[in-house]
Amino acid sequence: MEENNRRPKIMSNVTIDDVLDLVMLYVHDPKDRDTASLVCRRWYEVDAATREHITMALCYTSTPDRLRRRFSHLKSLKLKGKPRAAMFNLIPEDWGGYVTPWVNEISVSFKRLKSLHFRRMIVSDSDLNVLARAREDELEVLKLDKCSGFSTDGLLSVARSCRKLKTLFLEETSIVENDGDWLHEIALHNKALETLNFYMTDLIKVNVEDLELIARNCRSLVSLKISDCEILDLVGFFRAAAALEEFCGGSFNMQPERYSAVTFPPKICRLGLTYMSKNEMPIVFPFASNLKKLDLLYALLDTEDHCLLIQRCPNLEVLETRNVIGDRGLEVLARSCKKLKRLRIERGADEQGMEDEEGVVSQRGLIALAQGCLELEYVAVYVSDITNASLEYIGNYLKNLCDFRLVLLDREERITDLPLDNGVRALLRGCEKLRRFALYLRPGGLTDVGLGYIGRYSDNVRWMLLGYVGESDEGLLEFSRGCPSLQKLEMRGCCFSERALAAAALQLASLRYLWVQGYRVTSAGTRDLLVMARPFWNIELIPSRNVIVEQVGEPVMVEHPAHILAYYSLAGQRRDFPPSVIPLDTESLLTS
Repeated sequence: MEENNRRPKIMSNVTIDDVLDLVMLYVHDPKDRDTASLVCRRWYEVDAATREHITMALCYTSTPDRLRRRFSHLKSLKLKGKPRAAMFNLIPEDWGGYVTPWVNEISVSFKRLKSLHFRRMIVSDSDLNVLARAREDELEVLKLDKCSGFSTDGLLSVARSCRKLKTLFLEETSIVENDGDWLHEIALHNKALETLNFYMTDLIKVNVEDLELIARNCRSLVSLKISDCEILDLVGFFRAAAALEEFCGGSFNMQPERYSAVTFPPKICRLGLTYMSKNEMPIVFPFASNLKKLDLLYALLDTEDHCLLIQRCPNLEVLETRNVIGDRGLEVLARSCKKLKRLRIERGADEQGMEDEEGVVSQRGLIALAQGCLELEYVAVYVSDITNASLEYIGNYLKNLCDFRLVLLDREERITDLPLDNGVRALLRGCEKLRRFALYLRPGGLTDVGLGYIGRYSDNVRWMLLGYVGESDEGLLEFSRGCPSLQKLEMRGCCFSERALAAAALQLASLRYLWVQGYRVTSAGTRDLLVMARPFWNIELIPSRNVIVEQVGEPVMVEHPAHILAYYSLAGQRRDFPPSVIPLDTESLLTS
């Protein structure tokens, strides 16, 4: 009885604010955080004081000082610069995405920041120097992801000052290589490194002895992804890296029989070997059953080789490869790898006519995959043929699918089951967890009716890429009546006018970002785009331009159509427009 009387007295000392402060620490989803911050001023303040990570999908949506005023206690920050289309050379190199103003603010304001991730941004050596001096031992994670503009001198500054780095990520980044001193500095002085990644870079001045020293000094090193380096030269590294779980890169330049001397660390479970052919494949067999991730994007394997290797990997959860895997490879995958969660199939050499005859992916492979790999959460695939039925199978069986991306190649002239209206409807209705969706077809691949289905059945999709879909403005407008959660929309090769694009942007209630390349230009197009003008909404036009690209080994001049880029921004109109970008605003048009 006495204990029961005491309990209300203890509880009376706890306020609602105390509870809120504690509860908010356990709310990690950014969408939930955003919603909570809108309830009242107190909730806004608690969110601001306790938020530890921010991702900005476009660095121009706010300013560094505004971010600092709102979230001064950040521990982790991710910034994205150039639009995703920059990865395919569709955006002019000088479009923007400069990291300098952010680095300057970070260096003086964000005292608790431990993790920085810059993606598709222009970073200079001076930026890295400022960052290194300001953060020194506090910085634990630095990711320069598909960035450009700096050299190994900047990396040397980071290596000298930030000696407690746990992650250094440089994958697919363009770096001017002066020397390999940056890696030597890490090898000598950093004992905390867990992840080192300079995969798919041009860094070749890599001393294997430095890698071995890193393996000996950094006992927690679990992931190493490197550029080209003879595998036989890494025998000492593999011997020393006892904790290593992931390795990607390397190359094979010797006689196949010599690679029998290569022994991978005992914990290796994520692997990607560059230029591995069928002759070197047996070095993987002894531990293939332990593999959870396999990257074959740059391996020299045909369909039969894929089948032989995949059937030895029953615990595979992630596979990245090219369409040379073929339908037969996907059938083997469906039978052998029941735990598969992520599958990425890129376009291989098919456009040059160099692929294995079996090396095409079609509805046959997708149907087998849907029936056999029920745990799939992510599928990105280039197909040579497709049917409505195969998409219906995906909708019926892959209930955990969160991210689906499909590109229909131009190689096959006759696709017998277009349009894909009914298949797309079945897929979207069946995959209720879908958050990201990409469908890149060809004219006639999806009618206005099918486009309307996408709008109606994409309740939870937040990002979408559509290519060559629909027939008219009416289809786009019907699409825009749905998609209540869509924040980011990208379109290519569409038949829609500027007025329809502007009207759709207004109608999509959650839209924060719109990118369109290739649309139906009209005489009043520029003025029609102003239909979507509103506060905090920036509109940019990137005119068409001629670009030299490689086709079948020969340089060819192709025209890239004009772009429309529109996005919400609290920063106002940006000031670093290159000459190739024209900002649109009502005042400039009315006075022109």
